[in-house]
Amino acid sequence: MTDQSSPFPDANEAPTPGETHSGFVAIVGKPNVGKSTLLNAFLNTKVAPTSPRPQTTRRGVRGIHSTDTHQIVFVDTPGLHKPKDALGKYMNQEVHSALSDVDVILWVVDLRHPPTDEDQLVARQVRELPKPLFLIGNKTDAAKYPGEAMKLYRALLEGRTAETQETMLSAQNSPDAVGTLREQILDALPENPFFYPRGAASDQSREQWAAEIIREEAMKKLRDELPYAVATRVNRWTEREDGLQRIEGEIVVEKNAHKGMVIGAGGKQLREIGQAARKQLEVFLNRKVFLGLEVIVIPGWREDEEALRELGYE
Repeated sequence: MTDQSSPFPDANEAPTPGETHSGFVAIVGKPNVGKSTLLNAFLNTKVAPTSPRPQTTRRGVRGIHSTDTHQIVFVDTPGLHKPKDALGKYMNQEVHSALSDVDVILWVVDLRHPPTDEDQLVARQVRELPKPLFLIGNKTDAAKYPGEAMKLYRALLEGRTAETQETMLSAQNSPDAVGTLREQILDALPENPFFYPRGAASDQSREQWAAEIIREEAMKKLRDELPYAVATRVNRWTEREDGLQRIEGEIVVEKNAHKGMVIGAGGKQLREIGQAARKQLEVFLNRKVFLGLEVIVIPGWREDEEALRELGYE
């Protein structure tokens, strides 16, 4: 990203009077193709968590880019996959919901690899939708044969009659290409009033955003399947007169054994997660942060619909 500005700028600016264009733009693809990285690059700030692990994104995060006359509401969706539990079903439903109510679709693919069964699953979802589609070949900087891979992905859209455009880029390392793509998306928006104030960058609360930063760092630090059994939430956020942000959150796991693994010997693992998350929060908030974390157990929360609702997956 070219800038590390706050994801919570002044959201009270009204759009300029006159003709405006705005719309919802779904970012879809299989897990771990760089959808959230692309969203953050579009916005020049961080509204969505990223990590090398698939399925980091669990809910449809909205990121907002506005000019004087145009507004894009990006909807970053979880990776479409074959679900193994109630959480996985919820994540797939987030994708289906986004696709049913957007104006433009961005299908992100990983050009380092040929299409997989999961890519074919996404292609079946978007092929017949009568909406403008951008096929975005990502990770060109790490792909050996990006052009050949792009041909294979293009073939999955054979028979599509609605408008389709293609581009190849690196969401992480091609700011000019990302900017050009964003301008193309602006041009595809229908005439509409703005859906959000011009200064808004996300529809998340600051508590939801901070919880996702914490979960991102937990996913980076933890091993094997444990990251997927972790949820996070922020229960309290207070600001002292000297500007210090005091944030208190929870890391939720499914088993008592998991709790010990997250805390680590002498609390080392939990301290490392907290320190990494605090540094991110301080960069984007431009404030000193005190971050207090507690690890709690909610048995089998990924299969418990009530627990999923309590954790914000609804």
